[in-house]
Amino acid sequence: MALRALNGVVAAAVTIGVGQLVAALFDRAASPLYAVGSAVIDLTPKDVREFAISTFGTGDKVALLVGIGIIVAVLAVIAGVIERRSRSWGSAMFAAFGILGVAAAVTRPGGGADWFVPTVVGVVAGIVFLQWMARRLDPAPDPIRDAPGGSTDEPVHTQTVPTTDRRAFLIGAGTAGAGAVIAGVGGVALDHRLNDVGRDRADFVVPDATNSVDTAADGGDGLPSFITSNSDFYRIDTALSPPQITSGAWSLRVHGMVDREFEIDMAQLRRMPAIEKMVTLTCVSNEVGGTLIGNATWTGYRVRDLLARAGPSPDADMVLSRSSDGFTAGTPIEAFTDDRDSILAVAMNGAPLPVEHGYPARLVVPGLYGYVSATKWVTSLEVTRFDRAKAYWSTRGWSEKGPIKTSSRIDVPRDLADVRAGRVMVGGVAWAQPRGINAVQVRVDDGAWRTATLRAPDLVDTWRLWSWEWDAAPGDHVLTVRAIDGEGRQQSAVESRPDPDGATGLHSISVTVR
Repeated sequence: MALRALNGVVAAAVTIGVGQLVAALFDRAASPLYAVGSAVIDLTPKDVREFAISTFGTGDKVALLVGIGIIVAVLAVIAGVIERRSRSWGSAMFAAFGILGVAAAVTRPGGGADWFVPTVVGVVAGIVFLQWMARRLDPAPDPIRDAPGGSTDEPVHTQTVPTTDRRAFLIGAGTAGAGAVIAGVGGVALDHRLNDVGRDRADFVVPDATNSVDTAADGGDGLPSFITSNSDFYRIDTALSPPQITSGAWSLRVHGMVDREFEIDMAQLRRMPAIEKMVTLTCVSNEVGGTLIGNATWTGYRVRDLLARAGPSPDADMVLSRSSDGFTAGTPIEAFTDDRDSILAVAMNGAPLPVEHGYPARLVVPGLYGYVSATKWVTSLEVTRFDRAKAYWSTRGWSEKGPIKTSSRIDVPRDLADVRAGRVMVGGVAWAQPRGINAVQVRVDDGAWRTATLRAPDLVDTWRLWSWEWDAAPGDHVLTVRAIDGEGRQQSAVESRPDPDGATGLHSISVTVR
């Protein structure tokens, strides 16, 4: 039984490894693992996805791949156990997986008609190995015992019934398993050599902005840095494998309810004036006190200039942006045309966009949650109406517009921290893009609200660092924070979950003063 289970697992590894190797000749997203994983993301119910994000945060995709790997391993064990010389039930399971993989691959947005090839080749290789090893596990028929009319009481002719050579089987399984690993790793390496945009990104020249932004502010005292580094910036999106698009191959189509449809490439885009803009982005899945938020300096081109060139219809109220991987976001058209300076960004914190953050171009819109605005790898802007088009998340139960809600967070001290009695620095961040923050208040237990000190810079499209000196008395205490936005509205104390349009409530931490 154990050898048969091992046979199934190694056959599955062969399928995935060979599929990954062949996918390097097409697109990494065409591999069976990525194709099925991407389909799972699209089909995952909202509650399950929110659970994954709240539990694993930016590691949700790694958790998904691990989960798929466990499921594949379990099914592979079953396939190996039921596979026999005379009954290829395990092979049928592999074939069924192949059909699902092919369907997932060829229906991916942006996928080619030939994306079925990696899955087919991988599954065929897996089935061939599964059947070959199953024959080694099944004894050959005894010509006397199994002859018509033969008696099962007759002595077994052991010389015609070879026993399983465990050592040979294990050597074969080990060799195939190592080959599967080599094929998978080789596929990744070949893919990086053939398709990776790292070299193109390294050669990308960040355009000179017509303005400048002071990025010297820093938190200190244990507070977050005012500018979030590219490596620390949160990543939540639907791309299991980030699209690989060179700047030379990229173009943006502006169309729909416009007077003049057009398409613009990177060379033409560079002839437009570029600007720098500091903007805090926030994920709608961010829980109260959560970390799915970051602040960066973005360099790019005003979207309103692109739309002005197209001439939007007065009846249009939405722009449907589309990513190269098929993701769509519906943004109120006024967010692109008013004076908030939404940009088509090509750089982040002075460097070309990281691939996982949208290289070579993405949208950055102040004041809206990312699911309705921050499209990465953007290739299309369709001017339309909310009553005519639906975006990716609005078809899955989320609100259509998603303005960012006033919120705040305590970063210092940490929840459940022990601190010494006396003067204790309490601090964190508050945000209400694009309204800005007028005040932050802190409460100890059920006491009065105390006004915190707001730190520079004071920008409406970014978060605001704050701090407060607490004269801490011994005992267990609860600290709570709230913010007041630039329009004088107080942060809501009503607790609500992130869906359908962002979480509300006040962030509290517990500390012990000794």
